[in-house]
Formats: sequence, structure tokens, C-alpha cells
Amino acid sequence: MRCHFALLALAAALAGCSQHAPEAAPRGVSSVNVPVVARTQFVFDAAAPDGSLAPSEAARLDGWFQSLNLGYGDSIYVDGAYAYGARGDVARLAGNYGMMVSDGAPVTASAVPPGSVRVVVSRTRAHVPNCPNWSVPSNPNFDNATMSNFGCGVNSNLAAMVANPEDLVHGREGSVVGDAQTASKAVRSYRAAPPTGTKGLQEVNTKKDGQ
Repeated sequence: MRCHFALLALAAALAGCSQHAPEAAPRGVSSVNVPVVARTQFVFDAAAPDGSLAPSEAARLDGWFQSLNLGYGDSIYVDGAYAYGARGDVARLAGNYGMMVSDGAPVTASAVPPGSVRVVVSRTRAHVPNCPNWSVPSNPNFDNATMSNFGCGVNSNLAAMVANPEDLVHGREGSVVGDAQTASKAVRSYRAAPPTGTKGLQEVNTKKDGQ
């Protein structure tokens, strides 16, 4: 009987040691749901045996750009042994979409075929996963914790509206050159505008005509 009680006590002690401390409830103002930026790379191999794209290959590449809806926020690279020569042809096509070819090239899954160049379009998209998130009831809330859906509305709108999702990752460096005239234009307009009460109060009639 003593052995039986000893085993029960040992099991209870081990069970107590195996319990994990409960996670602290989020009570701050930081969003529970935040945007996630994902990157996708699209690859197009074009024949360029002499370092230039033939008209037919240029037309194929232009059609590929159209199918991708190429636009601001995308990055274009040219890779391969003939990348230096074909870069100008790719840049001219990209210019039709208001885009430029970036230096270097990301690593892709396979090798570039001989006599070809590889055009890579790197695209980033931002989204907030698991939103809306009502996994935790809002009431009762004895821990005064932040709601599980907190941040879904604002951050989902931010992820949908940001022109270049890369800006959510590392931001953008400002120009080292500043224009004092441009910077102070808003202040000058505010100071030069006459006060709203200089011409007296505007007469407002809420009655209909004839009443």
C-alpha cells in the first residue's frame, strides 16, 4: 500500500514538472495580426545566341510581360552568359511599362540553357494571414487581453494599398539633397492665406424657398 501511494506521489510530481507556464495575454497596443511579405520569382528563357533578342523573341517576352501585368513594385533581372548584350533589348521592352532592369540576378532553380538569357521578374505581395481572426471570444475577457482580431482591419488595408510591399520590409532611403523651397511651400501657403473670418460669417438659411 505504501508503494502504491509512493508511485502516485511520484506521478503527481512528474505531472507538475511537465506543465508549461501559461503564455502571457497580449495587453499592449501592438497589432496581433501583422502583414507578411512573400516573394515570387517568374522566369522566362529567351534565345539570344549572339547577345541580342530576335524580333520574334522580343515579341514573346513582351507578351510574357503583359501576362504578368508588369508594373511598379516588380524587379526585373537578366541572367546568363549573354546577359550583358541582351540587357539593352530587355530594358527597352521594360521601358514600355515604366520599368527598369536591375543589376545582378537572383538564384534560380536550374541553369540557363546555352545560347539563351533568362529574364527574371521578382514580385512581392503583402497580406495578413488568418484574418479575420475571431478564434478567441471577446467576452468574457478576465485577462484584459487584446482581441484576437486586433490589427486585421488596419493592416489588411495597409497590405492592400502599399504600392511596393518591399517598403514594409526595409523602407526606403531618403534623398541626401533637399529643396528648401519645396519643403517650405506648405508653410508659406498657410501663412499667406487670409483668416477665414476676415470677410465675416457666411449667412446660412436652412429653410426652403418660399417658407
